[in-house]
Amino acid sequence: MTQLEMQERVIDVLRTVYDPEIPVNIYDLGLIYRIELNDACTELAVDMTLTAPNCPAADYIMEDVRQKLETIQGLAKVDVNLVFEPEWTKDMMSEEAKLEMGLL
Repeated sequence: MTQLEMQERVIDVLRTVYDPEIPVNIYDLGLIYRIELNDACTELAVDMTLTAPNCPAADYIMEDVRQKLETIQGLAKVDVNLVFEPEWTKDMMSEEAKLEMGLL
């Protein structure tokens, strides 16, 4: 699998993860800041944030992301890092997410 194909697969999987309080997936919410694969596409590092630092569903979301990414065939290592810089804003949402949330 090429780097691009694996990245697209990772994004597809991330689009299956939802904050239980928001009807939009975390990728389209703009919560994913970095997706990095090694050259062999066997190691993945993801930097993500939350809509708020005190999000009550933080542990659930992080575990859901990790578990789902680990199901991708070919990945031997998955690191999911929670970051709060830069701070998340509604401007980071995709147009589709803004529409779904009634912000457009």
